[in-house]
Amino acid sequence: MNLKRCLLGLTIFAVAVFGLAGCGTGEKTASNVWRVGTDASYAPFGFQDEKSHEYVGFDIDIIRAIAETQGHEVAIKNLNFDGLIPALQTGDLDIAISDMTINEERAKTVDFTDSYYKAGLSMVVRADETRINSFDDLEGLRIGVTIGSTGAEAARGIPNADLHEFSTISDAFLDLYNGGVDAVVNDTPVDEYYVENKGKGIAKVVPAQINQEDLGIAVKKGNAELLGHLNAGLKTIKENGKYAEIYRKWFGKEPPAK
Repeated sequence: MNLKRCLLGLTIFAVAVFGLAGCGTGEKTASNVWRVGTDASYAPFGFQDEKSHEYVGFDIDIIRAIAETQGHEVAIKNLNFDGLIPALQTGDLDIAISDMTINEERAKTVDFTDSYYKAGLSMVVRADETRINSFDDLEGLRIGVTIGSTGAEAARGIPNADLHEFSTISDAFLDLYNGGVDAVVNDTPVDEYYVENKGKGIAKVVPAQINQEDLGIAVKKGNAELLGHLNAGLKTIKENGKYAEIYRKWFGKEPPAK
């Protein structure tokens, strides 16, 4: 009887010790993982690979490379673009990277890293479209944009425009294909990728960028520590050549000198 009690006591002790050890390891792992949000409909910045079903793209590679320099890992979460900043504010995400332009309005609610990419807006139209050759030609037409995007902001300034806002850029391109809108105003790299892939032969990019914009990685307002890690990591990958490697992989050319 005493032997049974002794064995039982040792068993309980062992379970308790290993249980505590397991909890400690879990906490360490969780704190070592950055929760990163992206809208996985913005190829080549972020999208889901059709074969592996993993999230891939320029933004995904950039944030993974930055995390590695800082001794962290990332867990990617797919959200609609207009849900990314609210998720940062509520603490559901640590980081948002999704072809996001740095502007004054967004900077009121989140903090941005240094610029990691220079983008610009352009227009996608159907391949047989002949009326639209410049931004001014959009006056009075039906324009597709994504909710909360800089494309939407720009389109609102077009006289008599019939604005159609979509949750994802994929939906906007689909509506263009179906004839629901006459043009889609969106970031040029995403437009070009679409036209060279799913939109090949059915759509084209109007060769006139509307503007130039800096893209940044967003964190919750006031999170200076995380922002510092991200900027340090970004600086490192630009200096060690990793950034250029990723840039060439997704855009097929060298990154700009500055």
